[in-house]
Parts: sequence; structure tokens; C-alpha cells
Amino acid sequence: MGYDDQVPMLGCENAWLAAGALIAAIRNEGTIIVTDDQVLEVLNRTVRQAVGGYCGLTGVCGIAVAIGACFSVILGAACPKDQETATTMRVVAKMVNTIANETGPCCCKNFVRKSLTEAVKLVKEHLSVSLPIVSENIICKHVERHPHGCRKEKCSYFGKDTTVVERGEKGMLKKYDEFFSSVYNEGVIDRKTKHLIALSASLAAGCEP
Repeated sequence: MGYDDQVPMLGCENAWLAAGALIAAIRNEGTIIVTDDQVLEVLNRTVRQAVGGYCGLTGVCGIAVAIGACFSVILGAACPKDQETATTMRVVAKMVNTIANETGPCCCKNFVRKSLTEAVKLVKEHLSVSLPIVSENIICKHVERHPHGCRKEKCSYFGKDTTVVERGEKGMLKKYDEFFSSVYNEGVIDRKTKHLIALSASLAAGCEP
């Protein structure tokens, strides 16, 4: 899901991508036959409902609508139907709740990733289709592009590259440097005396300086 810089940080294009990604993944998995007409129907429904400012006007993010369109088309949900429609509505409600937990400010890229991750679970539960989840490996590269300011540490996709580095050799050295500075900082005992104490302890333990 590393879609490029041509896609706006905020905008309905993200909802269209979510719809296309999910319906294509379900189709490619092969358990359920998804026709070209169904793919087009999902995209058309998403485009008709995911319009600018939809989230602010109605309280429903267009990405939730996109996921709902996938389930609606596959299940054949309609007013006369029973469980098909109820299931679709519950899926959309789950999407809205998932997205609501990531607001402040809104970030469509986060919403797409979180929604698709949750959708994979719902696809398994309601459609018996198993899709891979890869969101754990995503590192967001769009921090500086957000017009309202990135949520940074509040977002689970922020700064994971730093965590990976710190688990490696550079991270170990960084931690050691932090520990070294903390131990040998000037205090009640001056820095030189601390070094001598450390040297004495090393020799007493049989370590070569």
C-alpha cells in the first residue's frame, strides 16, 4: 500500500484506492468469483458516495463507504434482503469506528491502511476468504505532506524505521552512548573520579582495561 506522492494526503482518491485494492484482492484470492461488472459496480458506488467533505458533512468517511461497497456487491445486499444488508451495515459501522479512533487530525493514508487491515479480518469472518495482512511493515513516508500536521507518534505508521535501526548495531551503540553519558555526567563525584572507580572495578573483576 505504498501508493505514491501523486495521491493527495486528504481526498476521495484514497477511498477509490481502498475500494479497488480490496475488491481486487478478493478477486485474486480466488475463493469467490468476482466479475468485471462487479468490480466496476464497487468503484461506481464508491465514486458516487465518496465526495469531497463527505466525512465532515455526514460523519461517515468515504473509505468506510468504499469497504462497504465491496461487501454490498459481493453479498448482493439490497432493501428486500435480510442478513446480506445487515452484514454490510455492520461492516461499515466497524470501518467508521476504526477510522474514528485514528482522527485528530484526519489522515486518509492512515485511514486506508487501518481500514484495509480491519477489512481483511471481516472478509475472513463474513466471506470465508483469507487475505494476507502486511500493515505491520508499513512505514509512512508522507509526514511532511500533511496539510494539517502529522499525528506523528500517535500514528502507528510513524517512525518505525527508527525503531528498526535501534534494534540493530547502531541502536545498540546509541543506547550505550546514552548510558555512558548518564553514568559519567558531573555530579557529587567528578567525571575523572568516576572513571577511576570504573577502572578499579574492572581490574577487581579480572577484566582487562
